[in-house]
Amino acid sequence: MTAQHWTDLLVLGAGPAGASAALAAAEHGMDVVLLDEAADAGGQVFRAPPKSFVVANGKRIDPDFHIGASLRDRLAASRVRKVFERRVWFVAPGFKVSTFGPEGLEFWTAKSVVVASGTYERVVPMPGWTLPGVIGLGAATILLKSQQALPGETTVVAGCGPLVAAVAVGILKAGGKVGAVIDAASPGDWARALPSMAVRPDLLLRGLGWVGRIRLAGVPLLFRHAVVEVRGGDSVTEIMARPVDNQWRPRWDVPARAFQCDALAIGHGLVPAVELTRLLGAEHEFAAERGGWVPKVDEDCRTSEPCLYAAGDCTGISGAAPALLQGRLAGLTAALDDDRMAPEAFAQETSALRRKLQRARTFGAASARLMTPSPGLLDTVTPDTVVCRCEDVTRREIEAAFEAGAADLNQVKAWTRCGMGPCQGRMCGDTAAALAALRLGGREAVGPWTARTPIRPVPMETLIGEYDYEDIPKPAPARR
Repeated sequence: MTAQHWTDLLVLGAGPAGASAALAAAEHGMDVVLLDEAADAGGQVFRAPPKSFVVANGKRIDPDFHIGASLRDRLAASRVRKVFERRVWFVAPGFKVSTFGPEGLEFWTAKSVVVASGTYERVVPMPGWTLPGVIGLGAATILLKSQQALPGETTVVAGCGPLVAAVAVGILKAGGKVGAVIDAASPGDWARALPSMAVRPDLLLRGLGWVGRIRLAGVPLLFRHAVVEVRGGDSVTEIMARPVDNQWRPRWDVPARAFQCDALAIGHGLVPAVELTRLLGAEHEFAAERGGWVPKVDEDCRTSEPCLYAAGDCTGISGAAPALLQGRLAGLTAALDDDRMAPEAFAQETSALRRKLQRARTFGAASARLMTPSPGLLDTVTPDTVVCRCEDVTRREIEAAFEAGAADLNQVKAWTRCGMGPCQGRMCGDTAAALAALRLGGREAVGPWTARTPIRPVPMETLIGEYDYEDIPKPAPARR
């Protein structure tokens, strides 16, 4: 079964940016459809837990729950058509979008589109990182927020950026044991970020409280260290950590420290998810401090393509608070461009919004810098370390492609199958590109993967339907 749908505005992604964009456009009379693969709105930060997960006093464990609940309540009371559990697997210029969900294939056509596709997490590989028990910080956050489940009995939390402390504290609050917290950044790096973070004293105090909670629990807290090896047989049993220099290169001249654990939650920042904006033809640029390749957007969230807007972390990593504000700005811009708002009303409504957004971005930019790995961390990727988990491609094989003459990232992909698996390069792409940049002169020279359909896996039987061999059309024999 397939169904055709038409709308004024299609919003792809129901996290803070997408939900806010949908609400703003609907307030001004646009027919808005909000699509997301999840069962409800909220995204990663404001993810909705199962309704049965309520503590005895009636309050949710997750402190972000109330913001997400308010957002979902506003959507429920709005004119926005909420279409969840839909996987976007195809988009094309002219704003044709195909989804797969409980109703099978559905096809959507819209006059305008807001892309709010968020991010995926980055993990710089090290030997043993493919062992069961190793998960990303984002995955650990999902476990804690939506399932109230612990990654393991004893979890080491490692990587860089504020999410390291957030996950460690989340585990402690849930009754778990944290074996160690390992941060590649130094105390000086954090100190330099404090002035920018001071624009949001509430979030700054929360972060300082996380550090206090970790120390009070007696958890070893190692700054300027990195996990260089994961050990175990059928699963993780131990990790090895070493000090790193100011470029985050592991110091092999210093003895490593071992920590016993049955789980490792590790992450090195976030990467903007830009497959949709790339397939829709928008211009992009590389900005390491914003997470990687991002669409070029103007101050009103317009991309280079008419009636295509982008908002939230897919335009550069800055966090949930800026995403809420930027999403609203994108929705108002879509309404303006569709003649649903007068320019004067738009200017008046967005004036204060822009000031709040600038303030929120100051904090978000400081956090993003702390989540940006320094190039020396690539030294944890030994020649035999698997970079592409889906296709089991090692660093040695990737570098052999360079030696054979591969001139960009897509040639590496064609020659090694790195990035051809089910994740379509989401897990390995940033590391493969960083390795390529060491040889080929920078990330801009390397370029990104070519975006391809399907964006997400879909069952083949859904695409081809049911038919017998006799149903296949056969051309007539060629005549001489």
